Amino acid sequence: MTVNNTIAHQRLTLTGDRERFKELLRRRLIECGWRDQVRMLCREIVKENDGNNVTFDTLVTRVTPRARALVPDTVKKELLQKIKTHLLTQKEQ
Repeated sequence: MTVNNTIAHQRLTLTGDRERFKELLRRRLIECGWRDQVRMLCREIVKENDGNNVTFDTLVTRVTPRARALVPDTVKKELLQKIKTHLLTQKEQ
């Protein structure tokens, strides 16, 4: 994380806006079906292990890169734009 990213993160956290953006991201991911896709990935991994116990850490390690790649660009761009606009508005005040 760069200094500017750290400052932006701190500002969003202190104002409580970080939670608001997290909620927006959560809603958008549900709307686009991402959560269902990730759920299916988890099921695939459990099946691949033939019912052997799969630890949570193993599941997270195997699913995370694929889940990140599944986030639609439109969702990423929307959230990034909203954060940038918000930070610029806050900076001017």
